[in-house]
Amino acid sequence: MDVVIWSRIQFAMTAAYHWLFVPLTLGLALVMAVMETLYVVKKDEFWKKTAQFWIKLFAINFAVGIATGIILEFEFGTNWSNYSWFVGDMFGAPLAIEGILAFFMEATFFAVMFFGWNKVSPKFHLASTWLTGIGATISAYWILVANGWMQNPVGTTFNPDTVRSEMASAAAFWEVITNPVAVSKFCHSVTSGWVTGGIFVVGVSAWYLLKRRHVEFARKSMLVGAIVGLVGSGAVMLSGDSSGVHAAEFQPMKLAAAEGLEDGGNGAAFTIVPGIKIPHMLSLLATHDWNGYVPGINDILNGYTDNEGHVIPSVAEKMEMGRKALDALAVYRSTEDPAVRADALEVLNANVQYMGYGHLEKAEDVVPPVGVVFWAFRLMIGLGMLIALVLLLVLIAIWKDKLGAWKWLLWAAIVCIPLVYICGQSGWVVAEVGRQPWTIQGLLPVNVAISSLSAGAVKTTFFIFLAVFALFLAIEIRILVRAIGKGPEVEPENI
Repeated sequence: MDVVIWSRIQFAMTAAYHWLFVPLTLGLALVMAVMETLYVVKKDEFWKKTAQFWIKLFAINFAVGIATGIILEFEFGTNWSNYSWFVGDMFGAPLAIEGILAFFMEATFFAVMFFGWNKVSPKFHLASTWLTGIGATISAYWILVANGWMQNPVGTTFNPDTVRSEMASAAAFWEVITNPVAVSKFCHSVTSGWVTGGIFVVGVSAWYLLKRRHVEFARKSMLVGAIVGLVGSGAVMLSGDSSGVHAAEFQPMKLAAAEGLEDGGNGAAFTIVPGIKIPHMLSLLATHDWNGYVPGINDILNGYTDNEGHVIPSVAEKMEMGRKALDALAVYRSTEDPAVRADALEVLNANVQYMGYGHLEKAEDVVPPVGVVFWAFRLMIGLGMLIALVLLLVLIAIWKDKLGAWKWLLWAAIVCIPLVYICGQSGWVVAEVGRQPWTIQGLLPVNVAISSLSAGAVKTTFFIFLAVFALFLAIEIRILVRAIGKGPEVEPENI
């Protein structure tokens, strides 16, 4: 278990560091593309200089994000080799497409965008800027297709001869890439990146206004950033709604943990904080039905009947069927007798959907850390609403020409920069901690997915990666701060 725990800690640390850079990349990509579009449309050099400044910050963040992402993908092979073997035929496809298509698309047009200002026409350069952002977004899609499949494994079948989960047809591949969990997760992640990019631009601009530097640049950048961030906030709410419905359908234990719901029922209430509830709201959010049935932790453990009338077995029953599947697999692979193999294959196919449960020691293993998921969910929602409010107030202040007078709002915008990262990390805690103990929902628990490593080896690499990532982060922050301190190449103004 030490190997399992340390492997999870190392992967969580790597993923968390990587996600410090991804949302800002996605958000700044949209902001800088909008600004350069204004330059090309208006033929105003001011917008060209403005776009160049934010592109410079984008490039700094983009470079560090690539380094952490590469390490993250390598860890699938080093720390999670059993997982990689089990899903290699499926999991490798979207990651290969991400590398071949999206990554090369980003790299090609990034070079033109960053170095081609005086070498290509303004319209060609604008196209390169948009395509860099689109490439980053496409890259995120293929990665989230892989992650979404882990949350809801569709389009694949288990091959007992190879002991792998495989895609058997083009139709299966299409089912994987249109997985509703992946689509919702993609929309939620990308639009949260718009919020991150928007509040970053607003916060940096607020700092310039407080310092009475680059005032016109700051005001106009703040307007674009606030609009992008507020649009992103609205889109995050919509995609979050679909994510909740999908969690209720495919990962009910995650939803129950996020709500701290021990015993479910019809017309379930949404808990704002312990002791304060909104009647029927959880049912409405999870099922889009005011009186829809939402199972609690105990219901999932003991078995229940869902809203479609399907009888869901208890976890103990799933564990029994999972053990039957594993025993049948062992028989199938250990004999050459055709009749015995056929009987074993029949038993395996009848129980394969619960095969992962056969590895569990007790039913309670399927319950994730409820307190962690519960409070991370509320932190995500609370900070998200606060940031949306700040963005809205910024737009009101710009409209009423109150930015100079509302200095408290400028400070609030600066404080929101670290808060938006906490908000994003909290969302991933809900998504990933909430689905424990599974690497693949229902099929492969974490204790079976790891590599044959010693705990000492994983600990050593954990602290090495921690030091390297801390160095990366310190370098990026220092370069960003220096670039922001230098400011854009426009004439500074005083209020």
